Amino acid sequence: MKNHNHAPSCKQMLGNLSEFIDGDLQAELCSEIEEHLKNCKNCRIVVDTLKKTVELYEKCASEETNLPNDVRERLFKKLALDDLKKHQESS
Repeated sequence: MKNHNHAPSCKQMLGNLSEFIDGDLQAELCSEIEEHLKNCKNCRIVVDTLKKTVELYEKCASEETNLPNDVRERLFKKLALDDLKKHQESS
């Protein structure tokens, strides 16, 4: 993996990244970050990756996940959660 040294502008941008992606950053700072992203491929990759991660997490968190019974049984057995399984079955 190639070493990448972040310029001071990259470090500042990365420090505000969470607020930028969440839309909680002041308009002036958003404009500065957007301008920085136009000229910095590495930071664009970081921002795009984080945005995609957040999108996937939100999508998964909003969907109810139902495991097939055989998968659930193997998981509970592996995690030694037989008591939890019995409790869920009785509910």
